[in-house]
Amino acid sequence: MIIVNSRFLTQPITGVQRFAIEISLQLKKLFGNDIRFISPHNILQKEIAEKLEVEIVGKRSGHLWEQLDLPRFLKSKDSPLLINLTNTAPLFYKNKLTTIHDVAFLVYPKAYSKIFYYSYKVFIPKIIAGSKKVVTVSEFSKSEIYKYYPKINKNIEVVYNAVSNIFERFDKNINDKENNFLAVSSINQRKNFSLILKSFSLIKNEYPNYKLFIIGDINNSNFGDTDLSLYLKDENIKFLGRVSDESLVDYYSKALAFIYPSFYEGFGIPPLEAQACGCPVILAKTSSLPEVFKDSGLYCDPHSEIELKNIMIELIKNQKLRIELSEKGYKNADRFSWKKSGVAFKNIIDSL
Repeated sequence: MIIVNSRFLTQPITGVQRFAIEISLQLKKLFGNDIRFISPHNILQKEIAEKLEVEIVGKRSGHLWEQLDLPRFLKSKDSPLLINLTNTAPLFYKNKLTTIHDVAFLVYPKAYSKIFYYSYKVFIPKIIAGSKKVVTVSEFSKSEIYKYYPKINKNIEVVYNAVSNIFERFDKNINDKENNFLAVSSINQRKNFSLILKSFSLIKNEYPNYKLFIIGDINNSNFGDTDLSLYLKDENIKFLGRVSDESLVDYYSKALAFIYPSFYEGFGIPPLEAQACGCPVILAKTSSLPEVFKDSGLYCDPHSEIELKNIMIELIKNQKLRIELSEKGYKNADRFSWKKSGVAFKNIIDSL
């Protein structure tokens, strides 16, 4: 019997939870009745929980559930293999496989709360050391884990992210694209949204009919030293908060280009979603992004608002380039699939 730690179903969906959901759905197909999904009671993703036939265990929630209720349940079942998909795991349960998506909290600590930073700094090395196998989502993240935890004496396996089937190719005429630039992410300082705002402000006088749409939870601290109030009043900049996947597909398919100048990524799901919907992407030439996107996007210096501005203007002017990037994006997105990643994950489990 295999148990999946399904606490991710109690959390809002970001890239980490997306990985956990999609891999879980694939593992359920592949293992059938030999796998069970165990969660605390406070589930947010109820539709996914039904598909996984999740079992509720314990009375606690959050980290207390993970550290107390979950291992108690596991020991009552003769300590089966536990699959952890979202960085955290029971510290003192030994028969486990854990996915560590990145070490961004070590590289950009200011992007996280002090509680998050210090808890991860203490727990992550212990979780890695106590896991039978560690999985991550890119060769870049693999190298970073070895870099920051050089005493790890085990092989790390790579299982790539992909995009959900809802993000699919739209055969839209390139002329149907709207005059919108789009940015989507769980917003914190390392995502570098302040660069997008500054660069867009440099083009709006010359191109007053263009707009910038930003999707994701927003607060002023996530934009570093940028005064967000200056941009909230700008009629050409729309802060849309969270939207449904169905709405997100529409935004991706209509946008002139998607902008993702993140300082640090373990993989980068949002630009891959954009590519799957035919949207050209602008990326920072950092971390895992060149590995995942190769020559399918345009790259910018994440510290240069002028360079990003110039790329945005080039895409406004150059329809041929937009068409070329759209086609390259489709091909790049097709390299990744949750089915392939699910099989890769199953093979790792079978090797234990």
